[in-house]
Amino acid sequence: MENHLSYMAVIWAALRSGLCAVPVNKYFNSQEMAYVINDCSAKAIVTTMAQGEVAGSVNAEIANCQIRLVADGELPGWENYEAAIAEHDASRLDVEMMGTIMSYTSGTTGKPKGVLRPLPDMPASEPWAGWSETGGLYGFDASTVYLSPAPLYHGAPMRFCRAVHMAGGTVVMMEKFDAEMALQLIDRYRVTHSQWVPTMFARMLKLDASVRGRFNLSSHRVAVHAAAPCPIDVKRQMIAWWGPIVHEYYGGTDSAGITSISCDEWLRHRGSVGRADPARVKVCLEDGTEAAIGQAGTVYLVGKRGALPEYLNDPEKTRAARHPAHDDWVTGGDVGVVRDDGYLYLTDRKAFTIISGGVNIYPQAIEDALIEHPLVGDAAVFGVPNEEMGEEVKAVVELANGVVPSAAMADELIAYCKSRVARYMVPRSVEFVDKLPRTAAGKLMKKELRDRYWEGRNLVS
Repeated sequence: MENHLSYMAVIWAALRSGLCAVPVNKYFNSQEMAYVINDCSAKAIVTTMAQGEVAGSVNAEIANCQIRLVADGELPGWENYEAAIAEHDASRLDVEMMGTIMSYTSGTTGKPKGVLRPLPDMPASEPWAGWSETGGLYGFDASTVYLSPAPLYHGAPMRFCRAVHMAGGTVVMMEKFDAEMALQLIDRYRVTHSQWVPTMFARMLKLDASVRGRFNLSSHRVAVHAAAPCPIDVKRQMIAWWGPIVHEYYGGTDSAGITSISCDEWLRHRGSVGRADPARVKVCLEDGTEAAIGQAGTVYLVGKRGALPEYLNDPEKTRAARHPAHDDWVTGGDVGVVRDDGYLYLTDRKAFTIISGGVNIYPQAIEDALIEHPLVGDAAVFGVPNEEMGEEVKAVVELANGVVPSAAMADELIAYCKSRVARYMVPRSVEFVDKLPRTAAGKLMKKELRDRYWEGRNLVS
């Protein structure tokens, strides 16, 4: 389902009746949609006529999912959602047990997998365990007006919308992100809280100053961002524009917890995603030993036994996401470092580390440098084959509106990088595309770009 007014009604129906709800990416094609429905053994599915072309084409592929409801119209093989719920008594169940939500990973490094947490054995009226890490952390209450500019099938927007509703607050849900419209909605609905991904920040910053100054943002008290590392200069500009309301957290669908950092903290520890509590955050080398201060390694978050996420129908992937010696340490594949200030700094995803001549190169720093160029709209950096070095650094760039790609522009961007990153990190080549592939939640689909250059070669990811 797209961001639709019925979305949260369906979610709350599951959460208040002991069921597991699985948000499905609205951009999935029929094969991907059928895969998720069958992989999670779904017994019911709700969609809308906006997704009718894809939904209607999977009837034969989802034989075990017998309850099929479609909102806003009629679809062969499906029952009308509005008519179906109208037939039932709206009174509360005698026993309301807490359900759960199972998100599927975005598939940025492979096929999406369901991230399953144990079904809570508790009444739906009891406080949700995730409250302290969402609503409690950012002060949600009945007066909260939360702007959700991202798609609800993604884990973070769903988590925040759920927390706002549990506090009695209001969710303002965008059908899709638009930079100017987001500012207009903050003004119109007196939004108090919001959540973003860095690409949204970058696009709002590229609006003309006259447009940005048109809206009253004085109600806005907390702007949270996550999902991907934010370029330092982008965040600095956002703080200069919006004031000290920009907060950040780090976690993931498949992680065991989060770290967080306030605006004031970040200004003292620029680039960090939060204090690394030694009891909750571990950085480990390839052999599993804990890294020293200042040494990069795989980031593990320590979870609670009995409440750890598992990859549905994939015990091997579940095992690979756990530390070899500590079953309650879980990783989403990020690489990071704890510096001597005690804060965690992310460098990149492990799967996208470039190894050139035996040297590890983390693309995130190069992407951050490119995005700061005034003529660049978006950028992806990854390794491509090099017979001598194994890999070399490649940049694929989406230019800002109206900028024409050229060899001279590629040379300018390479020279720009030379002034901002170490020499061995500078891209050897630059390619231009009209649009970089990102999920609607803002995550870069780098594997889709990289795989074209590695076709027919062995590639470990």
